[in-house]
Amino acid sequence: METHKPRILVVDDEDDIVYSLKNGLEQRGFSVDAYTDPLLALANYKPSEYSLCLLDIRMPKLNGFELYREIRKLDHYVKMCFCTAHDLEYRDEFHKALPELDERTFIPKPCSLSELVGRIEQELEKLESVARK
Repeated sequence: METHKPRILVVDDEDDIVYSLKNGLEQRGFSVDAYTDPLLALANYKPSEYSLCLLDIRMPKLNGFELYREIRKLDHYVKMCFCTAHDLEYRDEFHKALPELDERTFIPKPCSLSELVGRIEQELEKLESVARK
């Protein structure tokens, strides 16, 4: 019997980060779609396809907050996290606009792959426990 691999969407405008995250997460058993262009990621987004979206905040064309809002219009259930080196200044701004998000929504950059996988697994476990209720 084949087990379901959690599918993750990674969107970051830096090629090296996208490459590293995609390869590292796939080696850890996740299925990953990765984009360096947030508009392209949005154009190809399919509701109910992803377990989690990992979004950079500072990106051209569409920042992570805007991308979050657009994805949320398409998919009310996907878990989303933000990966950013500039977390403090954006956290306050984002919490004002979207107070439903908690501190665990933000993952600081840089972080090790092990830390990132741990955070992703925690978020996915929360989704599973909600689905079981």
